[in-house]
Amino acid sequence: MSKLSAAHPVSRRKFIFLSGLGTAAVLGGSVYGKPKPRFKSANEKLNIAIIGAGGRGAGNTKDVSSENIVALCDVNEQNLAAAAEKYPGARKHIDFRRLFDKANDVDAVVVSTTEHTHAFATMIALQLGKHVYCEKPLTHSIWEARQIARATEKAGVVTQMGIQIHAGNNYRRVVEIVQSGTIGPVREAHIWVSRAWGDGDRPTDTPPVPDYLHWDLWIGPAPMRPYHPDYFVGQPRWYKWWDFGGGTMSDLGAHWMDLPFWALKLDAPRAIEPHGPTPHPETAPASMHVSYEYGARGDMPPVKVHWYQGESKPQLWLDGKIPKWDSAALFIGDKGMVLSDYSKHTLLPEKDDLKRPEPFIPNSIGHHKEWIEACKGNGKTTCDFQYSAALTEANHLGNIAHRLGKRIEWDTRKMKVTNAREAEALVRRDYRKGWKLG
Repeated sequence: MSKLSAAHPVSRRKFIFLSGLGTAAVLGGSVYGKPKPRFKSANEKLNIAIIGAGGRGAGNTKDVSSENIVALCDVNEQNLAAAAEKYPGARKHIDFRRLFDKANDVDAVVVSTTEHTHAFATMIALQLGKHVYCEKPLTHSIWEARQIARATEKAGVVTQMGIQIHAGNNYRRVVEIVQSGTIGPVREAHIWVSRAWGDGDRPTDTPPVPDYLHWDLWIGPAPMRPYHPDYFVGQPRWYKWWDFGGGTMSDLGAHWMDLPFWALKLDAPRAIEPHGPTPHPETAPASMHVSYEYGARGDMPPVKVHWYQGESKPQLWLDGKIPKWDSAALFIGDKGMVLSDYSKHTLLPEKDDLKRPEPFIPNSIGHHKEWIEACKGNGKTTCDFQYSAALTEANHLGNIAHRLGKRIEWDTRKMKVTNAREAEALVRRDYRKGWKLG
């Protein structure tokens, strides 16, 4: 069990998650030494470094622009130049590892790179005692999630994963309905998204690398492959390729699986079963269905949680027994059901004895603002890296079950799939020469 201060009691979820870290964590041998967190006062502005300045990174930068943007980093010089126009006082970098060579002026870091380099930028920031906001999914693998969770414990900094919908009031009301017992004990939940991005074979042509893109740095720890615009243009771009991302499961799963994870107080699944299609060695599927088996949590009974994407849908949806929302989460309790999407929810069936509870979860001040204020000692974040690492891990396990094409049994303390040795390469992968986490 991790040595935590008495001011931070260990929840069941955190204990189960952290107790599986073992001795694999690498923070202790860091070349960056002991982290020294720095907290600003309420009236001071944070000095923030931006790693990944284009696309989602540009949005995240705008959302923290009330503070001082002191450094910008992107392997795409067009993205870097566009960001520098808005924040001309910030120093510019291509390689985030070099950004940290001069880090005394940095209080906090926002990481919005591609999924396969999230852990690497985040780890250095944690080791240097910087507060970190990282886009979802937190990491590319389960092993990386464990390392980030342990490093966060050691660093004692403020963290937040970018699952912005968590701050919405609608999710809070659904969590209250489930946790108050309005629909009775929940033994089954279904989450589906209509996005059907995935599939496809690796490109065979090799066009030249654009002069503004540092391809070797973009590849980072992943196996080297020739540049191709398919990884950047259109949808789903890089995120469908196993070398770089986890497809819809790890991307939208961070948003949608967050609701049952929160409402049902989920920790580590005991088993995960895929239900087609045949896995592809290069790319994540457009459509798939996996089911998770969770044990009892406190006074909550064991529950089965189903994930569907693309054309896959729950049988209740196919039979027209519930509203056919394109993307939604359905909780089935002994007394009734609640159906939710991002912005609305409804009780099913609508009857007088299903009374909504009085709200007991305070409204959020805003997902990014939570992090900023917590970095100044005001309040806490709701999606810190302990919570988010466990959520990320569960989503990765869904992908692993799909890629193996079989039901897998998970031992979270040993961080092993006990019935499939071949899963080890998916739990933790080898990195390209020159890259090491920690």
